[in-house]
Amino acid sequence: MVLIGGTSNVGKSTVTQVVAEKLGFECLSTDGLARHPGRPWRTSEREVPAHVAEHYGSLTVDELITSVLDLYDRLWPRIEELITAHAAEDHGRTGLVLEGSALWPVRVAGLQVPRTAAVWLTTEDSVVSARVHAAGRYEAATDEEQRLMDKFLARTERYQTLMIDAIDRLGLDRIDAGGGRSAAELADIVLAAADAQTAVGRSCSGR
Repeated sequence: MVLIGGTSNVGKSTVTQVVAEKLGFECLSTDGLARHPGRPWRTSEREVPAHVAEHYGSLTVDELITSVLDLYDRLWPRIEELITAHAAEDHGRTGLVLEGSALWPVRVAGLQVPRTAAVWLTTEDSVVSARVHAAGRYEAATDEEQRLMDKFLARTERYQTLMIDAIDRLGLDRIDAGGGRSAAELADIVLAAADAQTAVGRSCSGR
């Protein structure tokens, strides 16, 4: 198994797909187990649901962080069960690449499972902001739509700060997903880090 964590819009899904293709593994997202209120901007296929707009519009950034961390706490037993089942020697299934923001470093570092690696993708806040602005067509959005995107970004950036603090405190592996690297290049870096790990999420470098 390969676990890939990181904040929203850091590029986890794309890199996960490439890693899975290189390994011939299945790929899944923790979002499939339970999804936090989605991204609060319109696309050509989707309007922003009322409950999502209310969530980001009515809560402070601190409250948004508390909400998402509480969800991930409740979700962790199901994630751990999934990881344990796939890591078992006699599971009889193909390998798995699992991605998601719910892969909180402290919990992942406590896993005692065989043949499992974990890395976290991180990047500068400006990279995440540019991606969100492009996806939500920020410049053409209404004031209210911009306000919701701003709140989402503030929560996303705060989440990454807390996540990086945990990763570095525990000496876990994180990879800079910025710098103009392609998904294929990042996938190769992820695989090299996974190969070097001596415990879940930990190699000699810790970066």
